[in-house]
Amino acid sequence: MEQSVITRTVTVAPGRFAPGHLGELTQQLPFELVDAALAATGRTQVRLRDLPARVVVYLLLAGCLFAELGYGQVWQRLCAGLDGLPVATPTASALTHARRRLGPAPLRALFELLAGPAPSTATAGVRIGGLLVCAIDGTTLSVADTPANHGVYSTQPGHHGGSGYPLLRLVALVACGTRSLIEVVFGPTSSGETTMTMKLAEHLHAGMLVLCDRNLTTAALTGRIAATGAQLLGRCKANRKLPMVGRLPDGSWRSLLGGVQVRVIDAQITIATGAGRASGSYRLATTLTDAHTWPASALVALYHQRWEIETAYLELKSSILGGRVLRARTPAGIDQEVHALLVCYQLLRLAMADATSTQPGIDPDRASFTVALNTARDQLIQAAGVIQETVIDLAGKIGRAVLDNLLADRRLRVSPRVVKRAISKYNARGPTINRTSYKATLSIDILCPPSPLTAPRRTLTTRHWD
Repeated sequence: MEQSVITRTVTVAPGRFAPGHLGELTQQLPFELVDAALAATGRTQVRLRDLPARVVVYLLLAGCLFAELGYGQVWQRLCAGLDGLPVATPTASALTHARRRLGPAPLRALFELLAGPAPSTATAGVRIGGLLVCAIDGTTLSVADTPANHGVYSTQPGHHGGSGYPLLRLVALVACGTRSLIEVVFGPTSSGETTMTMKLAEHLHAGMLVLCDRNLTTAALTGRIAATGAQLLGRCKANRKLPMVGRLPDGSWRSLLGGVQVRVIDAQITIATGAGRASGSYRLATTLTDAHTWPASALVALYHQRWEIETAYLELKSSILGGRVLRARTPAGIDQEVHALLVCYQLLRLAMADATSTQPGIDPDRASFTVALNTARDQLIQAAGVIQETVIDLAGKIGRAVLDNLLADRRLRVSPRVVKRAISKYNARGPTINRTSYKATLSIDILCPPSPLTAPRRTLTTRHWD
């Protein structure tokens, strides 16, 4: 009987360092970079153990790729492709002590090295008028319900007896085009979202356009953003009183917010589908005061890019974590695990951006995060592509999988907003829930505000999208 034999060559670090890898993602985070972070934070091992510090760093990152597994099973996957090499078989307690010995500082240092907008050759959604389109928003993560964590993190009061698990608040500055992380701050939910956003302001600079929701477009934050040289496009609450100090020909008007001159745009957005029509009012404030260069209707349409940060949070919380609670049982462990999660996410984003950059004209948002994540997991199990070959392949296995499975160009479609996970499975059933997606037509009407001596508000311009 004829047989086929497949022979594979695996190149990894020598000796006890062999399990320290992330498969092909190791090329995005090479050994030298990890060693530099360990040296900078004083966490390089004094004596060579079965679990060197570098290996523990990769173990923590691999734990994010396999969030559904305990660290013992994660270790098995790190070693699965190392047949024939003598590797350690640490106990669960040895893995725990190794993570505690490492601490959060090296992971924090690695994220600082990797944070920033991923390079991209695309322009759509990445830069507008030469400005890097960014967004700031917050989210929460559930942490393990332990006495130590309760000392820092609290449950969220409210209906159904509160959140159940203690919550961590995370606020990020994201590059909308590539959904890469520029900076992140996190802490207990007792720290307000606006307070944490102010900490991000020091990472803003000229050449950025920052999109904010209506809870963050405050006078204090507007002044802080303007002081950095960055531009703001934020939604305001409908009842926000902004004095009119001058009209502009596109229907917008000048005002002051936080001592900064802004343009205010009132718009009515109508979505029409085969099931009917729905309208809503938006009020935007922006430091882009030139109405000729930045028409009001174009800014209203641009504001939709703010939802890219929501997609980034979906990828972090659903695609990577699968909706799970963070593993760590102490605040120091939470610090370590969250930074590992951010590093892992950023590595995947860098690999995806490298892939789409090899084919100019492809919008980075067509790259599938799920495809990249699953391919990275496969490459880790095989210990494949750990060290860059002589001939540099910018895309690699992960990139080629992404390019072979590009998402379709976005179409304007809407779906009724429903609760995806009901408290009771019985409440999720019944004929009243409509989950149909509809092709839609979007209309944006810019509304001219009335002045004391003029007639009531009127519509000036209209734009339509199918």
